[in-house]
Amino acid sequence: MKPKKTILCVDDNEQALSIHKIMLETRGYRVLAFNSGEQALEAFRRGGVDLVLTDLIMPGVDGSRLIEEIKRISPQTPAVLISGRVKIYERETLADVFLPKGMYEPAELLGRIRLLLVRKRGPKRHAELHACPVEHATVA
Repeated sequence: MKPKKTILCVDDNEQALSIHKIMLETRGYRVLAFNSGEQALEAFRRGGVDLVLTDLIMPGVDGSRLIEEIKRISPQTPAVLISGRVKIYERETLADVFLPKGMYEPAELLGRIRLLLVRKRGPKRHAELHACPVEHATVA
């Protein structure tokens, strides 16, 4: 059995955080849920996070700054930024995906997460899959 992917989920709105946590856990993900960017950053530094899903507008460390810090530590970690304020996205961010709150279906979020996780491990796994048949072909 393959290990569960771990998603760091951050939102200062408890209801939104709970909804994301339940949705992701029912799809087989391990979820680390936090309502502050500071707590989330501490958890990320402990390691084992495969993807970050964060709200943009939060007191203290906001979603954009959280992603900047995470990308500084681990540039390959995918990050999804969610915000109710679409205009704020016009400023530069290091997020891999931006989704405006209330303007996407849960299936779209899950699809984006799945694609980001596949892309993250993609090249290594892809190379391994193609290396095996070539080795067997040369042996035979």
